[in-house]
Amino acid sequence: MSSFRCAAASLLRDEPVAGTATHVRTWLLLEHTGPWGSDALLDARLPEGLGPALKGLAREHRAKVLLVRRFSSKPDGGGVRVFAAHADPVRPRLESGVLADEREVLDLDLGAFRRGGSTGLAAYDGALFCVCTNGRHDACCAERGRPIARALDRAHPEETWEVSHIGGDRFAGNLVVLPQGLYYGRLEPASALAVAGSHLAGELDLDHLRGRSSQPMPVQAAEILLRRELGATREADVALASRTCEGDVTAATFEVAGATYDVRVRTTSDPATATRLTCQAARDNPVPAHELLSVTRRS
Repeated sequence: MSSFRCAAASLLRDEPVAGTATHVRTWLLLEHTGPWGSDALLDARLPEGLGPALKGLAREHRAKVLLVRRFSSKPDGGGVRVFAAHADPVRPRLESGVLADEREVLDLDLGAFRRGGSTGLAAYDGALFCVCTNGRHDACCAERGRPIARALDRAHPEETWEVSHIGGDRFAGNLVVLPQGLYYGRLEPASALAVAGSHLAGELDLDHLRGRSSQPMPVQAAEILLRRELGATREADVALASRTCEGDVTAATFEVAGATYDVRVRTTSDPATATRLTCQAARDNPVPAHELLSVTRRS
């Protein structure tokens, strides 16, 4: 077994976490308590053909489909729990239900859900704390994710789920809060508990926030950098008004407490920074970086 750990390497090179969340708005979470394997949808012991069908759904609806389970690895109750989340930046939505059979997940209408309707599940008024623990995909996810899942499960048992690969293994331990699609990284049990508590109080932890999955990575970075500059930690404090991209420079405009701010960020991938970005990477890749160019308050 290789001793290389991508999370430790990322920490050693002091790689910023801001602007690294996977860009996705539609999420589908299916309970599966058995082993997941490296590629959960294809390697888990799902009914014949279900994994490829879910892969197809993910492509069709630009969705992230995850397998989930309680920390105990025991079924959550009778039937199979399923969640659908839409990480809309203004009105995030979450639905849930219990299926008699895993195949019934294919009956859900993700297209209607993306357009503002329902999947056919019931509205769910709550938060999901989704901890990536998929060690077969990347060792760091299990080594750093399982202790976090244990701590959150004890403090917030209803909200906490272990989930399969969410992206950004090198920032493990990783947590996604749904339905908002807030990615947090480099967590340990204590900081994960602080993030969860802050979220339930309407606050963001800017030290660990990787970004908001509803926005492209440069816009995620722009929001976090602006929030840090203004000390704006309330989730509702900052709203994206518009964004444009020209070459490697992204210009994003935000509304903050009645004021308007323009933020410019340059995003680069310098070949000189190429390194192994995951534990199982077969080749080196450049490390993406977001540089704050300017923050301007409109008069």
